Amino acid sequence: MDELVEFLVARIMDDNHAYAYVADTLGGEALLDSHLPMLDLIEQLANGFKAMNASDSRSVGLEYALRVLGQSYAEYPAYQQEWRP
Repeated sequence: MDELVEFLVARIMDDNHAYAYVADTLGGEALLDSHLPMLDLIEQLANGFKAMNASDSRSVGLEYALRVLGQSYAEYPAYQQEWRP
């Protein structure tokens, strides 16, 4: 699961850089306003999972949520099929 979390955080960082580039070059403020908050929330979930104790009753549900969110990056070469929910 740690690999999926690291993968998600890396993809979020890539997306943040891509959206910043779009905003700077094309003036994509609407795109930024709609997508950046979602990326921030996914990153918050991933970081929360990393800090969470495995015995925490929320860890199973959060792991499932991260697996579902990770599917949005399934086309990336580094995505692993065993991460699917």
